[in-house]
Amino acid sequence: MKPSTVQIKNTPSRFKHQVPKYKVTRSDACINCGTCVATCPYGVHERVEGHNRAKPPIDYKCIGFECRNSDFCCIDKCPRQALSLSLNPMYATLGDYRWTADMITGTWIMAETGYPPQRKDLEYNTGNSGGGFDKLRLKFVAHPPRVDKSEISTEIPLNRRNDGRADIVISTPVYGGGMSFGSVSLPTMVSKAHNAAIWNTFSCTGEGGYPEMLIPYDDHMITQVATGLFGVREETVQRVKIIEFKYAQGAKPGLGGHLLGEKVTESVARMREAVKGTSLFSPFPFHSVYSIEDHKKHIDWVKEMNPKALVSVKVSTPSDVDMVAVGSYYAGAHIIHIDGGYGGTGAAPDIAKKHIAMPIEYAITKVHSFLKEEGVREHMTLMASGGIRTAHDVAKAICLGADGCIIGTAELVALECVRCGNCESGRGCARGIASTDSELSDLFGEEWATQRLTNLYHAWNVQLVDILQRFGMRSIRELVGRTDLLEHIDYSN
Repeated sequence: MKPSTVQIKNTPSRFKHQVPKYKVTRSDACINCGTCVATCPYGVHERVEGHNRAKPPIDYKCIGFECRNSDFCCIDKCPRQALSLSLNPMYATLGDYRWTADMITGTWIMAETGYPPQRKDLEYNTGNSGGGFDKLRLKFVAHPPRVDKSEISTEIPLNRRNDGRADIVISTPVYGGGMSFGSVSLPTMVSKAHNAAIWNTFSCTGEGGYPEMLIPYDDHMITQVATGLFGVREETVQRVKIIEFKYAQGAKPGLGGHLLGEKVTESVARMREAVKGTSLFSPFPFHSVYSIEDHKKHIDWVKEMNPKALVSVKVSTPSDVDMVAVGSYYAGAHIIHIDGGYGGTGAAPDIAKKHIAMPIEYAITKVHSFLKEEGVREHMTLMASGGIRTAHDVAKAICLGADGCIIGTAELVALECVRCGNCESGRGCARGIASTDSELSDLFGEEWATQRLTNLYHAWNVQLVDILQRFGMRSIRELVGRTDLLEHIDYSN
C-alpha cells in the first residue's frame, strides 16, 4: 500500500518539444474548425480559448498508428484531410540498446502521469541488449489464487539482525542510489531526497558531502562514506539512519572516481573541502582496508559514532562477491548492496562499463544462494543495483534473490535525461540534471522534479502490485528467490 503522503499530479515535460515517436503534420488545408481538438482524447491538439487557430500538434502525446483502429482518430475525423502521421526519424537517435527509445519514452510518460503507459506501441519494460534482464520474462500462472490489490504489500524491512538498532521498513522495495553533489545538481539531489521522504524510502548522498538543503530529509537519507572521504564528518554520520560504505562501483570497479575540475565549483569545493577548479580523485581501494578485519573496524567505527544507524556495504560484483557478502555479514553489516556492471552514467568510462564487473543477474543468485548455505540469509538484506531500469527489472531481480533494488539512471531519465552521455563533459549536463553550473542547474525546480520522481515511483508500484496479483501473492517478500517464476526466452518451450 502506498504511503498517504503520495499524491499524483500530472507533471508535463519542461520542454516545448520532446523527441516524439511520431510526427503529426497539419497542412495548409486546415480551416481551424476544431474537430481534431474536440476528437483527440490524448491532448495532441489544443486551441487556446478565444483563439481561432489551433496550436501546433503536441507530437509526443500521439499514440501513433494504433489510433487508426479507434473512432477518435483525428486523421480520419478531419473534414479537410489536413492531418497526416509519420514516424519521426529523430526517434531512432534516442537511447541505446539497454535504454531503448521506447523505454525512455515510457519512463517519461510514467513520470508525467504517475501510471504505466496504456499504449501498445511502446515496449518499455525490456530493452534490446540481447542479454540479462532483457532475455528474462516473468512466467505468470494461468489461474493464480485470487488476491485483492488492496491486500498486497510492497514493504520490506532493512534491519533483519534484531540487534536493537532501528527497525526500518520501507514502503517500496526501491530506493535512490548515491549521486554526489558535484556529479549532479543540487535540485536533483534535493528532489531525490524529497521523493524518498514522500515514499517512505531512502536516497543516498554519494560521496560529495551532505548539503544543508538535505537536512529536512535526514530520516530518509543515507550518508555515504567512500574512499575519498569527501565531506564525511561526524555530524553527517550521526544525523542519518543508514550509513553506507562504498568500496567499489559496478560501472568502474578498481578505478575509483574522478570529478573534473570544471565541475568543482565554489560550492562543490566548499562542501568537499577542496580547491575550486581542481580535479578530485577518489582512490581505489580504501587504503585503510585490506582484510575483513579492517572492514569490521570500519563498521565498528561508524556504529560507535551512531548507535542506532544501520550499516550498508556497497561493493561491485567480482567473482567472489558471495564471499564478500558473507564476510560483510560477520563484520556486522545490515545491508549488502551489490552493484553490477550495467550501471553508471556518462561519467563512467566506456571501457569499464559492462566489461569488468559481473552482470547483476548472475551476482544476485550467487550471493543469495551462498548466504542461504551459510545460514545467514534471513539476517541480511540484499539490495541490487547496476542496470535496474524498470519495475519489471525490479521484479526479476527479486525473483533471483534480492530483497529490493537501488536505482540511479531511471530517476535521471524521469527528469528528462536523454542518455547523451555528456555528464562529465565541460559544464556538465545540458539539461541541468548532472551539472553544478549555476545557470544549467536552474533549468528546473525542485517541486517539478520531486513530483516527476513521485509519479515514477507510483507507476512502478502500480506495476509491482499488478505482478504480485498475477502471481497470487500478498507481499513482495514472497517473490524473493522464486527463480521458478522466470523463464529465459532462448530456452523456454
